Amino acid sequence: MTPNHVPPRRITAMDAPAFAAGEPDYPLTEAQTARLVKQALDEDQAGDDITTLATVIPTRRARAALVARQAGSVCGVPLALAAFCQCDDKIEIRVDAEDGHRVAAGATVLFLNGHARGLLAAERTALNFLQRLSGVATLTAQYVDLVRGTRARIVDTRKTTPGWRRLEKYAVRCGGGANHRETLADAVLVKDNHLAALDGDVAIAVRRAREQTLPGTFVQIECDHLEQVRAAVEAGADGVLLDNMDLARMREAVTIAAGRVLTEASGGVTLETVRAIAETGVDRISVGALTHSAPAMNLALDFE
Repeated sequence: MTPNHVPPRRITAMDAPAFAAGEPDYPLTEAQTARLVKQALDEDQAGDDITTLATVIPTRRARAALVARQAGSVCGVPLALAAFCQCDDKIEIRVDAEDGHRVAAGATVLFLNGHARGLLAAERTALNFLQRLSGVATLTAQYVDLVRGTRARIVDTRKTTPGWRRLEKYAVRCGGGANHRETLADAVLVKDNHLAALDGDVAIAVRRAREQTLPGTFVQIECDHLEQVRAAVEAGADGVLLDNMDLARMREAVTIAAGRVLTEASGGVTLETVRAIAETGVDRISVGALTHSAPAMNLALDFE
């Protein structure tokens, strides 16, 4: 991945969480960020770090760099800033990589100058936010890179960590992906169990969805076979979700759709298979692994 080269910015604790212009719609307010970070610090009992309190004198100051040990896409900077600023109200921070920016291995994300006790108290909480969210962004970017040049967009699913959905979907955007529906209230997605309750009648599912929802609501049908794709197109659905279809059936489904409905491939998508799936001509590829299986990005705080 190619690193982004952007000028650093400098903040103090008075600026926390100091959102940067151009971030991909950071989803929390400053107050929400502060509350979430405080909960995490309290969970860690950051104010009662007996190791630091026993060994580091209160007046000791330190400089430290938060460094990427691997190449990746950064996400979670506002949360990390809030953690450090809540633990040291006199801290000075230089931000070298904003959310959504790609960094090379060895690159500095943050450079911090503050009280040693505050840096040590905030370290794990800041890294937990950054490593998790940057991991989601980094995996998303890998998928996005692999489908470049095709029409397919990489989208996420609702397979998110409870309580973290808005943040994890934000991380997907930071990696260059797009969001599927955020909640069950955002769009109609008629899945196999819904169809089973309707004796498999796609036309009835589409008709009822149109009757019971607001005009303009997106209606999508999960399809296991091509007959369902035909039925969904004929019934006037907006999209079809091609569930675990092989490449040949995906290509035929795209032909059946003929641009009249959105086509989305789903089920068992991996980094090894995503390019071939994109080349079938589908409009979207949903990948649950972006949020449920992304490995944490390797980041660390190094004291000088």
